[in-house]
Amino acid sequence: MSNTVALRARAPSSESRSVTLQFEDNALLPLLYGEHDKHLARIEARLGVRLACRGNRVTISGGAERTAMAEQVLRGLWRSLERGGSVTGAEVEGAIRMAEGEAEADPRLPLQDLPQIRTRRGAIGPRTPAQAAYMEALGRHEMVFGIGPAGTGKTYLAVAQGVALLMAQRVDRIVLSRPAVEAGERLGFLPGDMKEKVDPYLRPLYDALHDMLPAEQVARRIAAGEIEIAPLAFMRGRTLAHCFAILDEAQNTTPAQMKMFLTRMGEGTRMAITGDPTQVDLPTGVKSGLSEAISILRDVPGIGFTRFDERDVVRHPLVGRIVAAYGAAEAVRTGQSRRPAGKDVDGTGK
Repeated sequence: MSNTVALRARAPSSESRSVTLQFEDNALLPLLYGEHDKHLARIEARLGVRLACRGNRVTISGGAERTAMAEQVLRGLWRSLERGGSVTGAEVEGAIRMAEGEAEADPRLPLQDLPQIRTRRGAIGPRTPAQAAYMEALGRHEMVFGIGPAGTGKTYLAVAQGVALLMAQRVDRIVLSRPAVEAGERLGFLPGDMKEKVDPYLRPLYDALHDMLPAEQVARRIAAGEIEIAPLAFMRGRTLAHCFAILDEAQNTTPAQMKMFLTRMGEGTRMAITGDPTQVDLPTGVKSGLSEAISILRDVPGIGFTRFDERDVVRHPLVGRIVAAYGAAEAVRTGQSRRPAGKDVDGTGK
């Protein structure tokens, strides 16, 4: 019998279905079920199925499609546990999203075997089909654009990829850059040296770094130059070689700044450019460099593009609904019908 799961089907039909999964490692069962079976309860509530536990067996009952999705969720979570991963509420929610995306034949789901980014804090896997496409693109292309609203993981996953490459010694350093543009405010003069002046703008990147590396290691690597904070305004004339460079909040670059950053790419370098074209903080009348780059570079071989939308928000569920509401309001204001999300993304730049 497989060490993963043994499957027995009971009288499947087009309308309803019941399957029983048998798990062989009893030590992992409490992690799969969650405290007071809370993970199973979440799956029941989200997918509209019934889960009945008896020892190391879980019986799933419900509509055929939903039962198949719940089966996929449980199998995926079990594989994660067997590989030494953890199962939290976020992982359960992510597995459900992935199963729903596959059931809808979401074109952004590129792989049966989902990609992972491995750091010292463990393996980081996708929680939505778009994240799976993005992670595959980060591994396959030298330059990747991650485009979409806040909370979709585009910056976090880019930092994770940079950390993974640095740990594997495939790059010599990580270069973090971001335009110093306030979000609708004027902060005025900021005291301190250059690092202290730009640190507030780079805080999201620091947060992601500290989530993957111990704080003392982050400080040590910054001091050694293995993690470099590079203000966008001071990038001109440089050649970035053998590094993983991240340009965050790219929607706030001007076309000249974007072209300047992209052409810094040197031998052995990979780049991730992330931003949300709907949240531009540039002065009125100034075109976003990100929007222009998407238009100009879309068909350039070797560049990957992944679009995220409200379905990919992995923060609080309300964030996704807020993003959707603002998007709908903007569509009404401009008299446009909303394009079905994610239909133009294949991660290849084509």
